[in-house]
Amino acid sequence: MSDLIIPNHVAIIMDGNGRWAKRRGLPRRLGHKAGCDTLERMVEDCADTGIRILTVYAFSTENWKRSGDEVSALMQLFRFYIPRLKKRVMAKNVRVRVIGDESRFDEDLREGLRDLKESTREHTRMDFVLALNYGSRDEIIRAVRKIGTEAAQGNLLPEEISEELLSSYLDTADIPDPDLVIRTSGEERLSNFLMWQSAYSELYFTDTLWPDFDHETLMEAIKAYNSRERRFGGRKGENDE
Repeated sequence: MSDLIIPNHVAIIMDGNGRWAKRRGLPRRLGHKAGCDTLERMVEDCADTGIRILTVYAFSTENWKRSGDEVSALMQLFRFYIPRLKKRVMAKNVRVRVIGDESRFDEDLREGLRDLKESTREHTRMDFVLALNYGSRDEIIRAVRKIGTEAAQGNLLPEEISEELLSSYLDTADIPDPDLVIRTSGEERLSNFLMWQSAYSELYFTDTLWPDFDHETLMEAIKAYNSRERRFGGRKGENDE
């Protein structure tokens, strides 16, 4: 691994929990449970690999459209998962951050997330970013509304609006853009995840279902990242000037 360039920021679209469960004749909730178990291991694995930022698509703005039973099961899973996650990140010196609109979650979940963030805010080994009730279009709309308010109040001129300014109003304002975006389960789309931030990211798609994702699969993605020529961001291609 010493000859590999480890991407600074890896973002993962964790897809395939339902299909994993279906192939085993299990209810979808057990697929999500298996996916959480994988995520717990992957947080530690990424930290040990030298990745500085790991962002995962944990719950999208579109996920509210799923059946009431499935959404309720996911909320219960979050309640079960947060204390377990806290133990792992505390042991690994990992800081937890959240992007997305937390206001729609029940107060006990919001309190659990606040505690998780506050308890780890001084940790320095890796940032673990949970995208919860997150959607890139929603994020951009919220940012534009804030900019519009500033302009309406006379604090901002239209000609002052730039890429840098818009980026500063996003949920990821102080988080570097991802170098590598991984999506599991064979789907090849961003699905409203970090669309602004992924403009120059390398994309890696694997047929592996998320509950089966492991260190070997992660390293395959990192090796693919190393094999590509990049004109922007983390790696410099041999044809760059």
